[in-house]
Amino acid sequence: MKKILIANRGEIALRVMRTAKEMGIKTVAVFSEADRKALHVRYADEAVCIGPAASSQSYLKMDTIIDVAKKLKVDGIHPGYGFLSENAEFAQKVKDAGMIFIGPTADAMRVMGSKLGAKHAVEKFNVPMVPGTKDAISDINEAKKVAIKIGYPVLIKASAGGGGKGMRVVDDEKDFEEQIKLAQNEARSAFGDDAVFIEKYVAAPRHIEFQILGDNHGNIVHLFERECSIQRRHQKLVEEAPSSCLTPEVRQKMGEAAVNVAKACNYTGAGTVEFLVDEKLNYYFLEMNTRLQVEHPVTEQILGLDLVKEQIRIARGEKLGYSQSDLQIRGHAIELRVCAEDPSNNFLPDIGKLKTYKIPQGYGVRVDDSFEAGMEIPIHYDPMIAKLITFGKDRNEAIQKMIRAISDYHITGIETTLSFGTFAMQHEAFVSGNFDTKFIDKYFKPEALAHSANYTEIAAIAASTVFSAKRNKRVTDTKIQNTEGANWKKNRKSF
Repeated sequence: MKKILIANRGEIALRVMRTAKEMGIKTVAVFSEADRKALHVRYADEAVCIGPAASSQSYLKMDTIIDVAKKLKVDGIHPGYGFLSENAEFAQKVKDAGMIFIGPTADAMRVMGSKLGAKHAVEKFNVPMVPGTKDAISDINEAKKVAIKIGYPVLIKASAGGGGKGMRVVDDEKDFEEQIKLAQNEARSAFGDDAVFIEKYVAAPRHIEFQILGDNHGNIVHLFERECSIQRRHQKLVEEAPSSCLTPEVRQKMGEAAVNVAKACNYTGAGTVEFLVDEKLNYYFLEMNTRLQVEHPVTEQILGLDLVKEQIRIARGEKLGYSQSDLQIRGHAIELRVCAEDPSNNFLPDIGKLKTYKIPQGYGVRVDDSFEAGMEIPIHYDPMIAKLITFGKDRNEAIQKMIRAISDYHITGIETTLSFGTFAMQHEAFVSGNFDTKFIDKYFKPEALAHSANYTEIAAIAASTVFSAKRNKRVTDTKIQNTEGANWKKNRKSF
């Protein structure tokens, strides 16, 4: 594999390109008109504009992307995450065009792309699952009987869903039918598929996922877990590895279950098996994400593995080269998604220009981003600006590094989730490890940020003031030196 096209944008495109460069592989960037000046476009060896700003007219144009790849004689296509990364049709088209799709097979995507299909596939491996319907709801009355049997509250979920779309919690039978219709309408609008099913609603679970890798020679391993319970609108904000709540015994069982899920669809490449875990550490299979996850850096930090490199190695037919017993957790890593969102206003997305953008540095601090000062935050795409990752010998050290790194991260011009990150890292529930997916609902109030609402701006102003003071001092010192020099030259004849 000598040249790959990255069918994505932003930080994940840069992330893939950097690893490819280290491996001696040329890269091709595709970009929309809105991303013409983006960093991933500048970094790539070649770059091609594929359409207007809207992703439906650019980053989601399968045939256009494949045509570019053919013309530039690309060997493989890496989809990143989001956009076409879990699109079985795209994976098949890439293969049919004679190129390598750097990810799982289209068949594996189809199986795991349907939550119901995934349930059927893993059933024979005795993977624990949340009680509920095995098939899409076709008869409201029958569905009501199932809901009564498993007990309210229940969760209505879109089979093709993700990101909380097509999902409804029903606390009472009288609301069941209305919520079913709302979930179906939302699923139809978001995914073109209105199939929904119901599960027992686990009120306050932990959201824990296992990273897996499988090669084309039948070898599958898990790379341990990531804790992803701090979320808003069913979307993650803070992730860490390993989880603070799992015992070694439960970790081993969940890891084995994750590998069995991968075996159920003959999985190859990098993927993630997600579980819900209750307060008694009972775990239930939730779904499988057939792609690289946003939060993959925390796994890389505790294992010393480059997951993008592993993806490329697997795609070109290499064996993993290690077994489960070779893998060990070393240290602790935490990731904060730095999003252009206002935590004091229900995490609503914000747009504008990055007036100040200075990333933190130092040992144990990593920033995966794709922005610099002066750039605009586009309204067309996900509001995530960067991923801030810290690594320490233990969880406490990783937390302290995160608090310091956030204070060193200076962004002005837009609101971000940095202030929420400080709140979370210092909250007793997080520090103790005693939290769940209701962390924000239980503990976070906008007024908690009042004392530091503009701390990044204040820090930036302070830094600017210090810089100005130092500069003025240098100017003054220079003037004094120049004056002294002039006086010395004037009077040197009398010495």
